Amino acid sequence: METGTTGETERPAWAGLPGGLLSLRRLLLVVWTVVLALATALPLGLLAGAGWAAFGAIWLLPLVWGWVLLGRNWRSWRYAERADDLLISRGVLWRQETVVPYGRMQLVEVTSGPLERRFGLASVQLHTAAAATDAKIPGLAPDEAERLRDRLTELGEARSAGL
Repeated sequence: METGTTGETERPAWAGLPGGLLSLRRLLLVVWTVVLALATALPLGLLAGAGWAAFGAIWLLPLVWGWVLLGRNWRSWRYAERADDLLISRGVLWRQETVVPYGRMQLVEVTSGPLERRFGLASVQLHTAAAATDAKIPGLAPDEAERLRDRLTELGEARSAGL
């Protein structure tokens, strides 16, 4: 019984995520930072005086740090379709690469929450027999997510028919 990719000598063609996911995550970062800054500055300003309200600006440090980290995290996400399996790679410090054989896929879902729909995004969730190998590709364009779902479903049915 053969598993994995056989006979391939060239490197996989990696695809990155569209910029909409980065925009969405950065918008959420800004919104939450503003909420935390106001929740810090208003009580301090009312109870201790205007000078103490300046401590609300302390939230600018996590905002700048988070802005940079979100960009690095977004750039680390990529996926590649190979002959026998799908590769998903992510992570900056701790790289994680998931290999999902087409024949092991049981369910492929496309999901899109309200914010994702507003930014024109969808996620592809792959389910296999082993729960530990479930994989997700977030932030794809809806057309690409549907194309990927259809292709993975087609390849999964073709590969599992031979089992």
